[in-house]
Amino acid sequence: MPNLLDHFADAVARQPDRIAIVEGTGHQVTFRALHGRAQQLASKWERKGLRHGDRVLLAMPVKADLYASLAALWSLGVTVVLPEPAMGLAGLRHAARTTRPKAFCASGYFALLSFVVPELVGLPLLRPGQGQGEPSVVDVQDNDVALVSFTSGTTGPAKAIPRSHAFLMAQHDAIAPLLDSAMAERDLVAFPVFTLINLAAGRTTILPNWKMTKLDRLSPEQLAGWITKQQVTRLLIPPSLCEKLAQCKDTGQLHTVFTGGGPVFPDLTQGLLEQSSLDVFCVYGSTEAEPIAHLDARDISDIDYRDMAAGRGLLVGRPVSHINLRIRDDEVQVAGDHVNDGYLDPAHSTENKIKDGTTIWHRTGDAGRLDEQGRLWLWGRLRSEVTTPTGRIFPFAIEIAARQWPSVTNSALMSLNGKPTLCIEGDKDQLSNWNSLALEFGVAKVIHVKKIPMDKRHRSKIDRVELTHLLGH
Repeated sequence: MPNLLDHFADAVARQPDRIAIVEGTGHQVTFRALHGRAQQLASKWERKGLRHGDRVLLAMPVKADLYASLAALWSLGVTVVLPEPAMGLAGLRHAARTTRPKAFCASGYFALLSFVVPELVGLPLLRPGQGQGEPSVVDVQDNDVALVSFTSGTTGPAKAIPRSHAFLMAQHDAIAPLLDSAMAERDLVAFPVFTLINLAAGRTTILPNWKMTKLDRLSPEQLAGWITKQQVTRLLIPPSLCEKLAQCKDTGQLHTVFTGGGPVFPDLTQGLLEQSSLDVFCVYGSTEAEPIAHLDARDISDIDYRDMAAGRGLLVGRPVSHINLRIRDDEVQVAGDHVNDGYLDPAHSTENKIKDGTTIWHRTGDAGRLDEQGRLWLWGRLRSEVTTPTGRIFPFAIEIAARQWPSVTNSALMSLNGKPTLCIEGDKDQLSNWNSLALEFGVAKVIHVKKIPMDKRHRSKIDRVELTHLLGH
């Protein structure tokens, strides 16, 4: 079975001089140059004693060298451990403790950490400097573990997820049809997995020229400037960036937006569609299963918008063809070749996996329903519901509606001291008005919050743990 490296080699053979990656500095790297770089690094690191099955912790800036290093290590049969960037130094230390790597592959500031971080001291340091020669040919097997990555840790301890080469190919096969295009697209990509898909497809990837961990500092003008300067035709970005995109006045040749990594609320899709030239696709998935469902925003009907505003959930579309999906006790559960079947820690598998005969179902932790058309609607996280005098209510029921109230920029339904409470970010002068509107959903208490904390990964999900601390609970 071919793997991502095989597809990348085919792309190099077909179009060696096409631009593979444009870095945030504007530096362009062709497919030929990227492949050559990977070969050099593989040869260099093989001489340092790396062998098939070794684990290597990788920490680098998101540049072409990151992807060349991935390809180099995979070609040696090495398992690459990728820490969760949003967790910073804590994520790096957690990854090292969890996986016990044989070496640390790093550049720039990250390389200096090998001398001061206890878990890294003593590990051989692999730097992406110059190398010569060609590495030995390693027979990489489908079931060899290619990656160990981590969940975001926003709803509990970050869990280590092993991904085989076969799993990455299954993920490729699930995502590739969504990105397929007859045109020579130039994709601005904020999700590393999509860069891997593009490299396998021979498509050009533009990397962000901002830090994903500091999205609040990015202005709409900066975003629009990078889009137009790099002649970007498609965006693959989280909802937090879509909010900035909706404020952009000139986006050049841009025609399509793929967004996910957090809830894509209807007011956001409507705002994007007002830029009539844009097609907008919403992709729902999780770290363990990407993608799960997708939705063309133009297929959202007026009735769908009314149902969402009335508290019936968030429409995320039809399950992708490569996945099995079921609802059990209000929870969305999925199975398929691109759904990971376990974690590095067996205890995490016991908590989050259900074995049903030969099928392993992943518990997403998301509550929702399937409608009569087979479309998936989400309600929010399981056990995030609150009880009101009118009955049980999940967060999305009122949060979707609240985003359309006067002067509301964000909202979060919480249970504080056992009472349903709606936290709202926006113009505090509207508080009495918000209270009246919230009563229609059975929520009697509204609190104004200056800034609702968001997740560190994409700034697109409410960090309810941090919000609880902020409110003194």
